[in-house]
Amino acid sequence: MTIQIGAKPDSGFDDPIGMLTDCHRRIERFLGILCSVIQRACGREMTEEEISAVQTALHYFRQGGERHTSDEEESLFPRLRAKFTPAVESIAQLQSEHRHASRLHKSIEHFYMTWISVGRLATEDENQLSSETKQLKEIYTGHIHVEETIVFPYAAHALDAETLATIGREFSLRRK
Repeated sequence: MTIQIGAKPDSGFDDPIGMLTDCHRRIERFLGILCSVIQRACGREMTEEEISAVQTALHYFRQGGERHTSDEEESLFPRLRAKFTPAVESIAQLQSEHRHASRLHKSIEHFYMTWISVGRLATEDENQLSSETKQLKEIYTGHIHVEETIVFPYAAHALDAETLATIGREFSLRRK
């Protein structure tokens, strides 16, 4: 990950809610790459720079994105459900969106890897890739909004320090 001078450092395991929010910024950045490359490179071979950027984004979603989903679904959401919080109504929808996003990620990765290996995509495949990246962006836009305006603030308020520390330790174990 490149370091930007003057940027806020990423949160650590002692701030799991902050970690999830930081991850959202990475999701937005890498999703932006996937969306912009299909728009810019449609009908031609990708440049080496585009290929590298796409491969980096796909790798991020394959590893970091999947860990982020696990962090939410295995550590945060169950604890919020146990509290019967107002956020519980949002959680089922968020989990459904995780599943839908996962399917789109697999398809998008397939199209991009084909494009990289063959050099071009058929017009119908380009159209499908463009449609799927737009769908994924729409899902994430709403998803992140709900998490950052409803779920995460409630979790930061409702979960005690010991619970948040446990969640942070679970996040850490997923990264070993």
